[in-house]
Amino acid sequence: MSIAIKSIDLNVLNMKARMPFRYGIASLVAVPHLFVRATAEIDGRREVGLAADGLPPKWFTKNPDASFEDDLAEMLAVIRQACRLSLVADPAESVYGFWREIYNGQEEWAASTPYPPLLWAFGVSLVERALIDAFCRATGAAFGIALRENAFGLRMREIQPDLEGVEPRSLLPERASRSILARHTVGLTDPLTDAEISTDERVDDGLPQSLEAGIQAYGLSHLKIKLCGDSDQDAERLRDIAGLMERHSGSGYAFTLDGNEQYAEMDPFRALWESIAAEPSLDGFMGRLLFVEQPLRRDVALGAAVGRALRDWPDRPPMIIDESDGTLTSAAEALELGYAGTSHKNCKGIFKGVASACLIADRRKRDPGRAYVLSSEDLGNVGPVALLQDLAVAASLGVGHTERNGHHYFTGLSMYPRDVQAQVLRHHGALYRRHEAGFPTLDVRGGRLDIGSVVDAPFGYGFDLDTTRFTPLEDWSAASLDL
Repeated sequence: MSIAIKSIDLNVLNMKARMPFRYGIASLVAVPHLFVRATAEIDGRREVGLAADGLPPKWFTKNPDASFEDDLAEMLAVIRQACRLSLVADPAESVYGFWREIYNGQEEWAASTPYPPLLWAFGVSLVERALIDAFCRATGAAFGIALRENAFGLRMREIQPDLEGVEPRSLLPERASRSILARHTVGLTDPLTDAEISTDERVDDGLPQSLEAGIQAYGLSHLKIKLCGDSDQDAERLRDIAGLMERHSGSGYAFTLDGNEQYAEMDPFRALWESIAAEPSLDGFMGRLLFVEQPLRRDVALGAAVGRALRDWPDRPPMIIDESDGTLTSAAEALELGYAGTSHKNCKGIFKGVASACLIADRRKRDPGRAYVLSSEDLGNVGPVALLQDLAVAASLGVGHTERNGHHYFTGLSMYPRDVQAQVLRHHGALYRRHEAGFPTLDVRGGRLDIGSVVDAPFGYGFDLDTTRFTPLEDWSAASLDL
C-alpha cells in the first residue's frame, strides 16, 4: 500500500460560548474552530479526510503571562509545521507509518523551540485524524473495524515496548460501543441551580444552564467536577452537588474530580483530599468517586518525588494524568509511579491513545487486583467532525463514559449554515435532535448518547462536508472573535 498527502486546506469557524467556561486559570468565551482538510492518495486513489478542533486558551501550555493571541500563535505554528511535514513526506506503506514519520519530524523540529510535547503533538494529531478519515473513506471501513483488523498498520511495540507482538484486537473490545454515558462537566463558576443565575447572566436559548436544569433535561448520572483547591469551598460545593444528584438521580450516579493542576507537590493535595473525605456529610457521596484527574502541575506530575508520595499513601483515591500525558511514554511512566492511568483525547493523538488503552488493558490482565483507568476527556468538542471522531475512538477503546461539555457551553450546532445542520440531522438523527429553535443539539437521554451512526460511519461523521466555505486561515485573525 502507498499512502501520501497531496494537499491541505485550513479553514476557521468562530464559535461563541453561550456562557463562560472556566477551567484552571482560563475562562473560555469564544474560540476559533479549525478544520483541516487533507487530500490523500491511497493506492492511487484520491480521497478527502477531515479533522477539526477548537483552539482553547491555556490548555496545551499553561503560561499565565501569555495572552490568548500568544497561545493561538503557538497552536497555529505547530499545526502549520505538521502540515508542511506531511506535504513533503515520502509515501508510506501504512497510515501508521506515515503518522510516525510526521511525528518524528515534528519532534525533531520542536527540539529547537520552546513548545512542549503536548503542544507540538497537537499539530500532528490533526494531520493524523484527517489521514485516518481519508483512509476509512477510501477503503469503506469504519474506524473501529479498521482498528481491530490493524488496517492502519500499527506497530504497537514502537509506542509501548511492553506490547511486543501484540495486535489491537487482542486487547480492545470485539466491537465498538453503540451508546456511551455523557459525563457532564461542572465548571468552577457554573451555577448549580437556576436560582443562582442573575438576570444579566441568564442565557435565553432554550438549553439548560444550571446543573440542576441539566440533570432534569438530560437525565445525567455522571459528572466531572472541577476543584478550586480550597477545602472549605470545595466541600461546600460538593455537598450542594451531592444534594442535587440524590434528589434527581437517585442512587445510580458517579463522578470524577478534576484537580486542574493546582498543586506543585502531593502533600497539599493529600491534605485537601483527607479534609474533604473526612467530612461526615460527604461520606456517601465520596464513595461514588471514580477517579481524580491531574491534581499536580504537569512539570512535576511525573517526577520521582510523586512516586514516593504515592507509595506513602496506600489508601489514596485513583489518580490519572491528563495534561502530563504529552509523550508516547507518559502513560507507562505514570503507571510505574503509581497512577491509575491516563485520559484519551484525540488532540493528544489517536495511535498514542490506542497504545495507552492497550497498555492499560494488558496491565489489567496481568495485575487484576490493581485499579487501572482509561478515561475519555473533552476540551469542549463540538460536532459534526471533532466531537463525532472523538466519540468513534472512545467507543472503539471500550470507554464506558466520556466527558462531554461542548453541547453545554455552545448553542448546539447553531453556528453552522442551515444546510450543514440539515446534513447532521439526516445522518445522525439519534445522536442529535432538532431543538425547538431549529438548530441541532445533542440528544442526551437518560444520561446517554446513541452513537450507532457514529461507529457505523467511516470515521465519525460520514457525510461530505465542504469546510473550504469557512474562513481560510490566512484570512482569519483573532480580532474577529471580538473578545
